Amino acid sequence: MNQHKIKIKIGKIEIQGNMNGCETSIKLLDLLPIIAKVNTWGHEIYFPVGLGKEVEPNSSDIVESGSLAYWPPGDAFCIFYGKTPASTSTEIRAASPVTLLGNVLGDETVFKDVSSGEEITLERSS
Repeated sequence: MNQHKIKIKIGKIEIQGNMNGCETSIKLLDLLPIIAKVNTWGHEIYFPVGLGKEVEPNSSDIVESGSLAYWPPGDAFCIFYGKTPASTSTEIRAASPVTLLGNVLGDETVFKDVSSGEEITLERSS
């Protein structure tokens, strides 16, 4: 079993993610499973996870589509699948610097029909 893979489930969507092994991602893996209600911000899904971590040194507000990240001000796990209201014409931007935790394995645009208030489950994947 790969300790660094997660399963993301929202409604009929089920997709895997690969975690990068940074300190914050390891702490998040220790909290799994997590069930929460999502919020959306442009083409980003985020929800509180209860980590209470500060931003790590490799953090950035510029991310790639498919990035999985931790946003310290909201104590939230983030899934980026396109542009947010803070994005520029050429960059996907988070609201403020996020710690990059990994990426979605597959087509992250499956999240485009997710609405705020839907239930999400994050769990370890085998």
